[in-house]
Amino acid sequence: MTHLSVEMLAADPVEPITSAGHAQLGIAVLAGIAVIVLLITKFKLHAFLALTVGSLALGAFAGAPLDKAIASFTAGLGSTVAGVGVLIALGAILGKLLADSGGADQIVDTILAKAGGRAMPWAMVLIASVIGLPLFFEVGIVLLIPVVLMVAKRGNYSLMRIGIPALAGLSVMHGLIPPHPGPLVAIDAVEANLGVTLALGVLVAVPTVIIAGPLFSKLAARWVDVPAPEKMIPQRPSEDLEKRPGFGATVATVLLPVVLMLAKALVDIVVDDPETTVQRVFDVIGSPLVALLAAVIVGMFTLGRAAGFTKDRLSTTVEKSLAPIAGVLMIVGAGGGFKQTLIDVGVGQMILDFSKDWSIPALLLAWLIAVAIRLATGSATVATISAAGLVAPLAADMSTSHAALLVLAIGAGSLFFSHVNDAGFWLVKEYFGLDVGQTIKTWSVMETIISVVAGGLVLLLSLII
Repeated sequence: MTHLSVEMLAADPVEPITSAGHAQLGIAVLAGIAVIVLLITKFKLHAFLALTVGSLALGAFAGAPLDKAIASFTAGLGSTVAGVGVLIALGAILGKLLADSGGADQIVDTILAKAGGRAMPWAMVLIASVIGLPLFFEVGIVLLIPVVLMVAKRGNYSLMRIGIPALAGLSVMHGLIPPHPGPLVAIDAVEANLGVTLALGVLVAVPTVIIAGPLFSKLAARWVDVPAPEKMIPQRPSEDLEKRPGFGATVATVLLPVVLMLAKALVDIVVDDPETTVQRVFDVIGSPLVALLAAVIVGMFTLGRAAGFTKDRLSTTVEKSLAPIAGVLMIVGAGGGFKQTLIDVGVGQMILDFSKDWSIPALLLAWLIAVAIRLATGSATVATISAAGLVAPLAADMSTSHAALLVLAIGAGSLFFSHVNDAGFWLVKEYFGLDVGQTIKTWSVMETIISVVAGGLVLLLSLII
């Protein structure tokens, strides 16, 4: 029953809000995406506003009545925020607790104390992957890059040899692993099983991050040999270093939601009887909401209280964690509105009709659509949301595992070749003190490797499972 709404869509029992033919719908999609791209790139409009205007433009070009286009957009925005908004908020709280308590520093210091020489790039991948789980990509960069610069400076390492593995770890988590916003929205759109997506995502992520991180960093260090920029290297404060949460407790807290969600997926496979008490218990504790809520509550003790936070300080930390995600929530919500407008005007059904006559596999189609939108908008999240809306009907006849792979194909495509229209591109450029050409040869190529390798692994898995 997990695919009920998508099956209903694929069978098209609900009339589209427009009677436009395939040609007009195709033009409407291109026009709607073009409006979004133009507003974001040329006019520097916030992605939330661009997606809102683009959704209404899509409806207008498709010949839909304006009131119905507005209703589709608001319904999509509401359901998306209802589905993933609380999860994004809980992830932000956990990330803030991790950063403010010194838990992130504890993970970094412990791993770096045990690593050296050739092991250092692998240590950076591990650090970025663990810390990157509950953090938004931009927050992860701001948190980790100073560490990268300090390690490169103090250990006399090549900046790219240390930096690329850390960036690869963060980026792979961002594109493939829930509870990040992009994967969560894609899971919601195609009605995929979160636990199965998480398990397969980890399976794809490990070899991808090894190839794009430590292995590619050898080439990147040869292509771009630059020292860590002095002005960006922080001086770490000493006052918070005396009382920090323990390494084991910190890692256990960060991994708790992942373990609970994977446990639910495992019980679903092994028990496979929704009426049993065991499966019903794990369905509750392994749901994303409860898993993340449990991690936040545990984190208040293992991270906050362990660092000596008072009740007031904990309250302040939680409050401060929510303000920065307002923009992310609205972008994700507007993306959901755009997705729903695509579906309601009949674009999803059009893709389904066309794909029957194409020899191109559904997973490859999803990857290509996400690549195109990523290249145009520069946003991995916008690419994921839009592509998920377009290909959602293709999941109707898929098995649970293939629906999860569809989500991963979209996530992989959304990371393709970050360039000058991506905020992440400029963050990396400025922090590492690179010029545009050097950033393309390192960061942009790394993102492309992640996208291609992950996409290839997804296709390979689809032949096996």
